[in-house]
Amino acid sequence: MPRLLIKNVTKRYGEVVAVKNLNLEVKDKEFVVMVGPSGCGKSSTLRMVAGLEVISSGEIYIGDKLINEVPPKDRNVGMVFQEYALYPHLTAKENIEFPLKVAHIPRKQREKEIRNAVKLAELPEELLNHRPGELSGGERQRIALCRAIVKHAQIFLFDEPLSNLDAKLRNQVRNDIIKLQKRLEVTTLYVTHDQTEAMTMGDRVAVLSHGVMQQVGTPAELYDHPQNKHVAGFIGSPSMNFMDVKIFEKSGGKFWMDGEGFMLKIPDNYITSLKKYNGQKVIFGIRPENVYREGESMEEPISSSEENTISGMVEMVEPLGTETIVHYNTPEPGTQPLASLTSREAIGLKRGTKEKAVLDLSKMHAFEKDTEKTII
Repeated sequence: MPRLLIKNVTKRYGEVVAVKNLNLEVKDKEFVVMVGPSGCGKSSTLRMVAGLEVISSGEIYIGDKLINEVPPKDRNVGMVFQEYALYPHLTAKENIEFPLKVAHIPRKQREKEIRNAVKLAELPEELLNHRPGELSGGERQRIALCRAIVKHAQIFLFDEPLSNLDAKLRNQVRNDIIKLQKRLEVTTLYVTHDQTEAMTMGDRVAVLSHGVMQQVGTPAELYDHPQNKHVAGFIGSPSMNFMDVKIFEKSGGKFWMDGEGFMLKIPDNYITSLKKYNGQKVIFGIRPENVYREGESMEEPISSSEENTISGMVEMVEPLGTETIVHYNTPEPGTQPLASLTSREAIGLKRGTKEKAVLDLSKMHAFEKDTEKTII
């Protein structure tokens, strides 16, 4: 299967710039997920690749072929929409068969392609004579998948295909899509606003914000090495804690962070990156899973001291079964949840109790105050 190359692509709707100078390569057989909040330009990008939107500037290639002026029907892409886009008056079989009829494929060949697609998508054959209105959301999504499969598309495009499904069915269809893509080895671009979908499905993930590409990388790269505050806060659930701190030097070449109510010692291996900000404010970031209740048992015990501890009031407790999210009201007002504790360790925690949170500063992040670019 060929690669997909999006090169310096911009999309304008009047004065509004939906996508700005976007560059992205989806390699042969690769599964890339484009993720970002609503209105960031994800679906516009997908529709430009499919030919459903006109490009304002830039170039899109499938393989080595420039497709800017190629009609949608001749691009050989299979697109699966959020709303399924099925014809309500046609049966499931007729919906799957439709692109084959348009392409004037002989009847015997159409039957063969339909049987193959139904098998690959694990769609029960008894549903083929039902109309979309008689089927569940998951079954309709499988019909849409079958319709993309029968086209033998060079590129698969998915536009938030799981948004209308309940949580259990969403997980099931998500796994089905991953297995199907690996089996068919089709170059795939998948769009979602759900970072959990992005992290669990993509070989690589592309993060968009306001039509601008923020970072492209493997899920691990985005999680461990975000290039800016936006990526750091968007990837991970609960999202990363951010606090404004001032860098200052103590005697002996040791550097600390002053959060106006707490002070934290900067680990020695981060001093080189942060010492040039001496006397300046930066944004300190740490993920909830790197914050512990004082006295909590840990796989790698972290000693508690004034150098890495913040005191706070428990503001809210969210029991989620496998873990409990604890929200601390820390000395700096308006901070996000500051700790993710296991349900076992959170027993007895109640709103209004005072607790100390121990921070694993070996996993801290820091961002410039003005540009929000990563420092460490």
